[in-house]
Amino acid sequence: MPEYATLTDCPQTLSRKTTRPAVWLRWVLLVLFTLLAAMPVVSMAEAASRLAEYLPKAQPSDLFPGADRFGEPAGEPPIAPVWRGEVLAGYAYLNSDFTSATGYSGKPIHILAGIDPQGVLRGFKLVHHQEPIVLIGIPEEKVVAALDTLIGRDIGRVAAGAERPPQVDIVSGATVTVLVMGDSVVRSAVRLIRSGRLGGDVAVGAAPPAEIRKLKTEAGAARSWEELVGDGSIRGLGLSVGEVSEAFVRAGEDKAAQHPETRSPEDRFISLYVAPASVPEIGLSLLGKEGYERFRAKLRPGQQAILVAGDGAYSFKGSGYVRGGIFDRIELMQDGQGVRFRDRGHTRLADIAAEGAPHFREIALFTVPEDFVFDVTAPWELQLLVQRSWSVRDKAVLPFDLGYSLPDRYVTVEKAKPVPVAMAEAEPQAAAPFADESEPLWMQMWRMNTVEIGITTFALLLLTVIFFFQDWLVRRPVLHVWVRRSYLAFVLVWLGWYANAQLSVVNVLTFTNALITGFNWEFFLSAPLIFILWATVAAGLLFWGRGPFCGWLCPFGALQELTNNFAQWLKVPQIKVPFWLHERLWPVKYILFLGLFGLSFYSVALAEVFAEVEPFKTAIILKFARDWPFVIFALTLLSLGLFIERFYCRYLCPLGAALAIPGRIRMFEWLKRWPECGSPCQRCAKECPVQAIHPEGQINVNECIYCMHCQELYHDDHRCPHMIQVRLKREKFERLSSPATRGPGPAPPVITHRGVAIEKPDPAAGSPN
Repeated sequence: MPEYATLTDCPQTLSRKTTRPAVWLRWVLLVLFTLLAAMPVVSMAEAASRLAEYLPKAQPSDLFPGADRFGEPAGEPPIAPVWRGEVLAGYAYLNSDFTSATGYSGKPIHILAGIDPQGVLRGFKLVHHQEPIVLIGIPEEKVVAALDTLIGRDIGRVAAGAERPPQVDIVSGATVTVLVMGDSVVRSAVRLIRSGRLGGDVAVGAAPPAEIRKLKTEAGAARSWEELVGDGSIRGLGLSVGEVSEAFVRAGEDKAAQHPETRSPEDRFISLYVAPASVPEIGLSLLGKEGYERFRAKLRPGQQAILVAGDGAYSFKGSGYVRGGIFDRIELMQDGQGVRFRDRGHTRLADIAAEGAPHFREIALFTVPEDFVFDVTAPWELQLLVQRSWSVRDKAVLPFDLGYSLPDRYVTVEKAKPVPVAMAEAEPQAAAPFADESEPLWMQMWRMNTVEIGITTFALLLLTVIFFFQDWLVRRPVLHVWVRRSYLAFVLVWLGWYANAQLSVVNVLTFTNALITGFNWEFFLSAPLIFILWATVAAGLLFWGRGPFCGWLCPFGALQELTNNFAQWLKVPQIKVPFWLHERLWPVKYILFLGLFGLSFYSVALAEVFAEVEPFKTAIILKFARDWPFVIFALTLLSLGLFIERFYCRYLCPLGAALAIPGRIRMFEWLKRWPECGSPCQRCAKECPVQAIHPEGQINVNECIYCMHCQELYHDDHRCPHMIQVRLKREKFERLSSPATRGPGPAPPVITHRGVAIEKPDPAAGSPN
């Protein structure tokens, strides 16, 4: 970079004009937010039931196989009998009548559910929602299919406290929506059962067991593979490719059957073996003495572990498994509830220590999650989900169960104590409480994401430290560059791709709509990382405007900047947009935001569809696993960003526009400027990555991403013309003050300018030049 010897070496421009938001504008915005916050909150109880409205949208057979008619809704909240001929099959109810069902859109997700007189869920029908993630991007069938795990579950036992609430399958990219749906269905069923309105023999308490089985804690001698298999300590499942193909044919999946893994039907599809490695004698045999002791030391008291080994054409882990993900081809099942293993509970083994054990292509040791109630002494199953694809997007899945019962040699059996008659005849209300009934979904979500919350909080505190000590950091340009790029990489990979904590203009639209139609904190609290980020952004708006989010916390913004940095490293030519055109493209994002904002008052669902102008869902949430038009749109924006840094942020981002408007009320100006900035020097304006500095010198905080590059220049006495002059004067003074230069006599008087010592001119001596 050239070093300017004097200020006049910089190009001459118009005189700088300092612009700040008018005081009246700040007061108007504050009054507006106060009025919005003071709007009345509409509770669920104030809304009338819509069961009669939604019943015509479903067929009786949707809720109960073979049912042919609905009866008249009755009661409060209303439930409708469902008939199969002259036989009462059960009752239909609306989940939102009994519990909160607010989804990602801020609106209730209405689901018709069928429950029989015994308290068993028999079917569901999604009748109305405004979820943007379902309206566009993720098929509704995929989200609804996540509820299938609830069908056939005995919620009577859950209401009695005998079982934990069943969990639905998680759909990537629609986590909040799916959890809200499943949670609302279970909670509403529990409340209906406890109201005593079903009239059947609903289980209000678990039947006391006739005997109590306890796991032996002492370990015997290590046993061979043949012995373990022979007495059922290890259970196996063997399938050929032909057997799996026939199973797909019986299931009506002919296309899947026509795409086998190998050409020969006799080839081994999989040989799958399972065993509870946390049982002392079994674990000692399979892992060896040292391996078992090391692994046992890692387990918490009462925690169990399952060893899974497989060989053949099919992998029980799956080729799509990535770190941070879930093993989606196997599921541990017990008492109708299931759990899938995550990588954090997975240990890869090279071989099995038991004598005579065969070689396996895959051996994995899984710890059972602590939040899953698992009794290793009771029967359980490992469900193998066989997946076959016949095109890029189409595949079929079939379950195969491998049952397991722990042999009696590993347990002690005790007779159960008789239950007193008074307890047996207790009222349903005296049964064991539903442990999670009093705990809202948002509290469960916060508890489940404790680690993620801790990491995010630490990262935000670190960013606060960076901002408060920015002067120290920017005086060290090399360190600043590496700190910034490392932080952006963390935001992209962990906060974006792993945690899916990408804020969106959809959040703004739903929040505003919720203020008008009925605010509910529980919905916003159900996504902990999103809530924490929005709270941080709100605080940041008061201090620094939109810069902290747009420049540091937006995963898509980080993706743009990092890819552009890589492009510059590869010498990709950069396009400098003329400032007259640049400032006329600025308003495009504000127009997009105002259009979406106005459309949301007509229809939030429609506004959220048009909010696909944001590529965040495609590039960050779904990681480009989406229909090709969305992928091409996102890649096009990223491609433009290779030539024009942060192209999307500059001109198209409606979220950036939404944050810039309230950002005008910021309280501090921490970006420093010299009087010479803009007139005559324009170096900062030319080097600003997003051209947020006017030629006149002032920083447009509406467009600034707070990258602090201009602050690097501000302190650099080799690049900033003002600081160059200060350095030259200082060096001259030091040279004149040196005894070798000035000779004998007193040192000349000095004065300081902005903390830098310079020579005080002697009027009698005339000009030093």
